[in-house]
Amino acid sequence: MFNVFKIIIMAIQYTVNEKGNPLNPEQARKWYANAKSTGDVNLRTLGKEIAARSTVSPADTQAVLVALNEVLVEHLADGKIVRLGDFGAFQVSIGSEGAETAEKFNASMIKSSKVVFRPGIDLKEMQNNLKYEKL
Repeated sequence: MFNVFKIIIMAIQYTVNEKGNPLNPEQARKWYANAKSTGDVNLRTLGKEIAARSTVSPADTQAVLVALNEVLVEHLADGKIVRLGDFGAFQVSIGSEGAETAEKFNASMIKSSKVVFRPGIDLKEMQNNLKYEKL
């Protein structure tokens, strides 16, 4: 994809926390990294930033983002994978209890659902080029 905007990548800040293995409490505890947020960005800010890079107003951009969320919810609830080109794809994933046979399985055994996002090429490239800074 041809990207005309210069992307400035700052370092991802992290802390380290000691954790035990819940499956094996006897095992020695180890230290693991946790990414730390440096803040958040809301829909209004995104709308303004996108509008500054395009030919539409911030209000129009925000309207499109709100509508995107609405149709994304509808299609995911309908069991579809929503592919947004180079941005990535969204899909519903479920978790369930196991059954001894397929015939014994029923929908009440489904215990959780989540929306899975698979990033597109630009986001994957960003992930591959991240820098890290310990707090």
